[in-house]
Amino acid sequence: MTEALLRHKELRKQLSSISEAVVACQYALEPEVWEPYGQAGWEKSLRDQEFHSSYLAEAVMFSDPSLFIDYVNWLKQLFTALRFPEKSLRTMLECTRKVIDEELLSHEGAAASAYIEKTLVELHTMPEIPPTFLPDGAPFVDLAREYLELLLHGDRNQAGRLILDKAEAGMHVKDIYLRVFQPTQYEIGRLWQINRITVAQEHFCTAAAQTIMSQLYPFVFSAQKTGRRLVAACVGGELHEIGARMLADFFEMDGWDTYYLGANTPTDAVVRTILDRDTHLLGLSVTMTFHTRFVEELIRKVRSSEAGRIPILVGGYPFNVAPRLWQTLRANGSARNAEEALKIADRLIGEPLV
Repeated sequence: MTEALLRHKELRKQLSSISEAVVACQYALEPEVWEPYGQAGWEKSLRDQEFHSSYLAEAVMFSDPSLFIDYVNWLKQLFTALRFPEKSLRTMLECTRKVIDEELLSHEGAAASAYIEKTLVELHTMPEIPPTFLPDGAPFVDLAREYLELLLHGDRNQAGRLILDKAEAGMHVKDIYLRVFQPTQYEIGRLWQINRITVAQEHFCTAAAQTIMSQLYPFVFSAQKTGRRLVAACVGGELHEIGARMLADFFEMDGWDTYYLGANTPTDAVVRTILDRDTHLLGLSVTMTFHTRFVEELIRKVRSSEAGRIPILVGGYPFNVAPRLWQTLRANGSARNAEEALKIADRLIGEPLV
């Protein structure tokens, strides 16, 4: 384990240990908000504070406050949907900074405090309601909205039929993935965030999307092969796998042979597969920012293995928030979607590696 990872692990441990002091500070300043929730509310506040701390620790590890600021932006929208008082988020942040200043006398503690201060400055400019991912005028937005409506009503079969009919009528699967599945998945997450759908609905919609994607495979596995090989995986701990699956399918449609390892893939298994498959490109996906450290760990192990010179392409939410993060992690590039990933892959494969 690198020195940076050791410091990160220690910071996470320290932040976790001060969670009770932070929650006690919140309760003391806003008893009318939190005490009505009783003991169950106290315990949930502790769990939530550890969750907040994990994002803060990740931002400090990679020296990028935007990772924490973006999370607080999301949190503000969640607080609004849950009808918590507007001041409560600011109180939580101020209590966290206060306790850190008192108890974490280290370089990492100072950085964490500075990131919170920067977030507090920007807090009032953050929107309370996230914009839709299915705006008027977007390509195929009517189809995406109809598909989403069917899923939210629990009609997976009709949603699947809708998509298959479009594919059979000539709509390219790449457009279905990029213009229907991807924005719809983002919209489902937004609807959960603003308290319009339940966790159960969110999980149902995601599972349905994966089933429908598999029904499109006759259209996916039909391209002439180029001889290029991709290994695609989600890092250890990461359970959000649709992005990596879309990536693998896009590459298949472009003639690549792909080896998709799915969610929560152990690091050693990824390294072994790269070697066994004589891989030309490794694609890594991460959705939750607090899993970024696993990307760093996996890339470090790949770089120290026999496959150390393989091009590595990363993608997922943290890299959209922090566009230069991929360089910090020693990847070769980052893509916002599968279409962009193909273009970068063509460039990487055609360039000599350093």
